[in-house]
Amino acid sequence: MEWLRKWPVYRQLTGPDPTGRGEAVRSARTEAITARTTQADSVAKSVCPYCAVGCGQRVFVKDGKVTQIEGDPDSPISRGRLCPKGSASKSLVTSPLRATKVKYRRPYGTAWEELDLDTALEMIADRVVAARAETWQDSDEEGRPLNRTLGIASLGGATLDNEENYLIKKLFTAMGALQIENQARI
Repeated sequence: MEWLRKWPVYRQLTGPDPTGRGEAVRSARTEAITARTTQADSVAKSVCPYCAVGCGQRVFVKDGKVTQIEGDPDSPISRGRLCPKGSASKSLVTSPLRATKVKYRRPYGTAWEELDLDTALEMIADRVVAARAETWQDSDEEGRPLNRTLGIASLGGATLDNEENYLIKKLFTAMGALQIENQARI
């Protein structure tokens, strides 16, 4: 008869919780569960990287590892809410499939090779300088000054804020680029 008293439906029908939303449905296992957020060493505020809305996130960290990501109730944009993609953003950081090394496939190559970050950045800088030099236009056919290149461009991501886009605009304008666009909406 003891097993019957432990059965949640029996407790619901015979106890003070007829709707089954309180004590009737709680078990010892339920009582032992604690939120991952209560065990965190620190909490960092962040912005969701998925779209241009810029929902606020709280990132919970324990022993240097992300344990949970939740909506930030202090965010005036999302007020603690996240869409399904934002709610699943913990997997961006913790997934074993996440790329953590620079991969490069040489022209006409059939395999990827790993590069160190300094080498990859040098390759990018060399290509930007070469593209600028090859496509630089001092003036048009009538001799009017242009001082531009159409060989490089910038498309900013949705998670860049206005300040970051301002600096990117300054950098690319200084290099002579004209095609500079961003998605800053926060």
